[in-house]
Amino acid sequence: MQIRGNKVKFEIINFKNIFQSKIMNHKTLVNKAFEAKKNALPPYSHFHVGAALLTEDDKVYLGCNIENSSYSLTICAERTAIFKAISEGERKFKAIAIASDSPDYITPCGACRQIIYDHCGEIDIICTNKDGDYKIFKTSELLPHAFGDEDLKK
Repeated sequence: MQIRGNKVKFEIINFKNIFQSKIMNHKTLVNKAFEAKKNALPPYSHFHVGAALLTEDDKVYLGCNIENSSYSLTICAERTAIFKAISEGERKFKAIAIASDSPDYITPCGACRQIIYDHCGEIDIICTNKDGDYKIFKTSELLPHAFGDEDLKK
């Protein structure tokens, strides 16, 4: 509601459109994650993964998994997207979508869950299957009782 002089202007909010907009954002992010998956480099596992990270100001950063012959140096799609965004100065995030060729819903590994917790906070984590169906979790659902910077201050 805005008041100007003696006139009152009411703003009508269409909650259906707001809800549909959020769903469209998630679906768009899922599509971006599937695009990112095309750039994956998994010569050993042959397991292609893509991720799309949504910033608070609606920028999208893509990432894919990149394997190395020294397996411990392999990086997941989620961490690639997050580190790319952070290296560009981003610090606030809303959601991350993860895509693979699996018939099951793909969830982040433990290391990625910790990185999401530390650097993204309580965001939507959109887990897809190969058909593009998805489930949405909050960070705390996938990493309950997380260890974070507040624990280091005790």
